[in-house]
Amino acid sequence: MDATTARLIDFAAQADFSGLPAATLHEAKRRLIDTFACAVGAYEEPVSRMARTHASRYVAAAGSPAASVWGCSSPTTVEAAAFANGVMLRVEDISDMYRFKSGGHPSDVIAAVIAMGEGLHADGAAVINAVVLAYDVYCTFCEAVDVNSKGWDQPVYSVMACALGASKLLHLDREQMGNALALALVPNMALDQTRHGELSSWKGCAGANASRNGVFAALLAQDGFTGPTGVFEGKGGLYEIVGRFDWRLPATGDARTSISRTHMKCFPVCYHGQSAVWAAVDMRTRVRVQDIAEIRIETYEHAAHIMGADPSKWAPSTRETADHSLPYVVAIGLLDGEVTSASFSGVRLRDPEVARLMAMVKVDENAELSAQYPESAPCRLTVRMQSGEVVVTNIRYPKGHNMSPLSDAEVEQKFRGMFREYGSTSQCASALDGLWNFERARDVADVLKLFEKRA
Repeated sequence: MDATTARLIDFAAQADFSGLPAATLHEAKRRLIDTFACAVGAYEEPVSRMARTHASRYVAAAGSPAASVWGCSSPTTVEAAAFANGVMLRVEDISDMYRFKSGGHPSDVIAAVIAMGEGLHADGAAVINAVVLAYDVYCTFCEAVDVNSKGWDQPVYSVMACALGASKLLHLDREQMGNALALALVPNMALDQTRHGELSSWKGCAGANASRNGVFAALLAQDGFTGPTGVFEGKGGLYEIVGRFDWRLPATGDARTSISRTHMKCFPVCYHGQSAVWAAVDMRTRVRVQDIAEIRIETYEHAAHIMGADPSKWAPSTRETADHSLPYVVAIGLLDGEVTSASFSGVRLRDPEVARLMAMVKVDENAELSAQYPESAPCRLTVRMQSGEVVVTNIRYPKGHNMSPLSDAEVEQKFRGMFREYGSTSQCASALDGLWNFERARDVADVLKLFEKRA
């Protein structure tokens, strides 16, 4: 194996639950609560139903690890569970986010780690340790290199994080873990085309596919499959494709804080639109929306490019495009004072009042705001009224950003709100208690049973 692979394996081998700082443990449980909130809130989404149907086609062989699709009692393979659960936690685009040079949704790894943990009847402490490990790998990669601008999508680093998290739970030896990492990365270089133009349902499935493939790679390695030995530094390896970079892994112990630095979302829209929605919600309290003549959104370059550079953002026909459209989410925020899953119904996508407001919107990159990113996620919303009056709202840190974090009570509030259509108040309380005490579970399957859908 090459030197980078060896460093990653050494880091994974040293990662131990007993060394987790109390603050990191607490943040890990907050991310579990947030992630399960996202999944139950998306349970009835069409793509979620399709993913569950897909998973139901697979049955684990006798003696092989089996896992559940969250909400269901019938087991499937760990790979299928990782995919289906990964779809549910991502499809509404309200899961956590991290961006530095590259970016994405680190909680995607939770689907893989929990599926493997359930399949092995692992305890909660082992699963949390593997989740934190996977976050550390994911986030430090994002800090090290910008692969997104080179045409590669988030699963490139997510699949490596998932493979190492799953390998940790499987107690793979050094050679096996190196093979798992190679078998995860080499076949799964994902194209960033997933996130451009008119977006498809695959936008919410790409991270789930990385979860499935990471688990699959770890199981292949356990069974004796070998992978290329120069996956990073060899001919045709990652460094040759994207350029050499310095991947700085955290030290063990107090430095394992990557999970604490990720940002949570309050609205089911692309993270780069969170500040814009907050600005629109604030603006709605200050002006009569029907008297607006012009709307200008100034933001940082990445947000303008992702959410305001394509003509489809002014005429979204799918949920996936609408939740990545600055004109759309700002129009909804101005009209409704909030953005929810219902904001993306077919009726709302065709609403003439929404279209009228979107037609007033101009999106511009602002160099001053671009200079503040990624330390913050700034947006300036300026509306000109028919009277000629100009009203401005600035947001630098949207609520949920690690510089403006949700309190524990607000995380619970998000969970309860998204659980409301999923199950009863008493089931919600039991599930929430199970997640707050996750590290004490002798078998993580006991916590997952709290989420089974009841008649």
